[in-house]
Amino acid sequence: MEHHKDESFLGGIVKALGLVFGDIGTSPIYTLTVIFTLTQATRENVFGILSLVFWTMTILVTMEYAWLAMSLGRKGQGGEIVLREIIMKLVKTGRLVAFAGFLSFVGVSLLLGDGVITPAISILSAVEGLLLIPGLEGLSTGTLVAIAAAIAIGLFSVQFKGTDRVAGAFGPIMAVWFGTLAVTGIASALSMPEIVEAINPWHAFTFFRENGLAGYFVLSEVILCATGGEALYADMGHLGKKPIVRAWHFVFVALYLNYLGQGAFAISHPDAKNLLFGMVQSQAPVLYIPFLILTIMATIIASQAIISGVFSIVYQGITTRLLPLMRVDYTSREIKSQIYLGAVNWSLMVAVIFIMLVFRKSENLAAAYGMAVTGSMTITGIMMIIVFAHTTKKWRALVALAITVIDASYLFSTFSKIPHGAYWSIVLASIPFVTIIIWTRGQRSLYHALKPLDLETFLLSYEQIYAKGPIRGTGLFFTRETDVVPPYVVHCIIRSNIIYERNVFISLLITDEPLGVETELIKGIGPGLDAFRIEAGYMEVVDIETHLKANGIQEKVIFYGVEDIATRNPIWRVFSVFKKLTPNFVQFHKLPASRLQGVVTRVEM
Repeated sequence: MEHHKDESFLGGIVKALGLVFGDIGTSPIYTLTVIFTLTQATRENVFGILSLVFWTMTILVTMEYAWLAMSLGRKGQGGEIVLREIIMKLVKTGRLVAFAGFLSFVGVSLLLGDGVITPAISILSAVEGLLLIPGLEGLSTGTLVAIAAAIAIGLFSVQFKGTDRVAGAFGPIMAVWFGTLAVTGIASALSMPEIVEAINPWHAFTFFRENGLAGYFVLSEVILCATGGEALYADMGHLGKKPIVRAWHFVFVALYLNYLGQGAFAISHPDAKNLLFGMVQSQAPVLYIPFLILTIMATIIASQAIISGVFSIVYQGITTRLLPLMRVDYTSREIKSQIYLGAVNWSLMVAVIFIMLVFRKSENLAAAYGMAVTGSMTITGIMMIIVFAHTTKKWRALVALAITVIDASYLFSTFSKIPHGAYWSIVLASIPFVTIIIWTRGQRSLYHALKPLDLETFLLSYEQIYAKGPIRGTGLFFTRETDVVPPYVVHCIIRSNIIYERNVFISLLITDEPLGVETELIKGIGPGLDAFRIEAGYMEVVDIETHLKANGIQEKVIFYGVEDIATRNPIWRVFSVFKKLTPNFVQFHKLPASRLQGVVTRVEM
């Protein structure tokens, strides 16, 4: 038993390294390099920057996510959509719930926008290490971008196979990566042992005192050391809280040791263009190419984690009706979270390559990076304040408030980067945000415009038609709620006299819990009329056919509604296009096409 415990303890940490820490784990490739293109690498500046890096990771990752946010899980799940659901349960005030909903929309949109920038900067920064290989110094920027784009195309092209087959290799590779970061950092720091004093926060205060407003704007680049910290909370559902927190202790030490080594290298080599690659090359020129290969592998794993995270966020958005339905393929029989969304995958690939072509260099791309992450961190902080203020641990709300103020200060510092490319964070985030707003408002308006019929009124006509003699077999009708009958059912049964021996109203309700599926068969709501309810968590993959068969329902035909929207409103026209381009309910749930029968209802919005 003891051996098994040790194995699972280490196994959980190794899996977390591969799944959760790819993004923050690759930040040493570019963070200090970008900072010291803006700030001279003097001894005082290096000590001040290293102090800021240490306290940024401590406050914004360890305290905000590893301590506070990860105490707010639901059935082991985390993320801003989970925080929204927690607030909706705790808070009764309509305005506060609406505010929390708006914040979660913005937070989700920022994370989706960040899913474009992260793979682009990670892969580009790794490929730029080729310039330090003798004979390759003359590689043009265009060639480097082409190599990075080719790696991105290869990465996105294999997504449809699923990552569960290769995920086992991710953890060990990242363990080697973090071990290498620690060892190379220690080797460099030993040349200047006093660099350890940089942990002292006084160096950070001295840096601000000496540099004033310019020092404050450096925060917009310092935040790069914490990008990916939000993954601790967002990915909690995959592995659980304990393995992630344990792994973070190891990751924190490895990252900071490497930053200390880079700091010592920067002081002794103030003209170095890339600190991490330059430091490793000066230590062991023979091992530089293997290190570069390891770096590229680490950035691919980091990008893979981001892509899988985007799939998960979009799937949560689909099941909670925040986003339009999209085709979902399940790539693993064992792991529910292993999903593939083709439309998202290829859109993401095009966006990543476009961003690479626009910015061309990782240091240019760093100007666009940081705003989305700090915005997401600030939103998480505000939502945690609301949650803790409505619990018995109100003192945690004060801690969350202090952290949120720090988050906001980092966010405001990134505003200085808007003219230099940070506006792309806003542009990229605005696409999912506008989609969420149009889709949620459009669904609500469409539901009211359809004018559904209440069950009692429907039954008056239904019973008369059923008495004339039904068709043999079972007909299924999808409804949003059991006691409300949509117009297509009225058109089908009442006006067209299509009525079967057994008619079943099926409603799929998504609960505010992440996991769990419950079914209920309600018989005899009318002659030959039953209702079948499925309640599923928003992370569940629901196989409707399996649940129907388990309850003895063998359908002859499945009816579903198709809305033909007529409108002059430009926003509802966009909504109508969304409806036409995306799969409908029955296509999304992969019901047998041979039994499907669509019924068109014309509706004015």
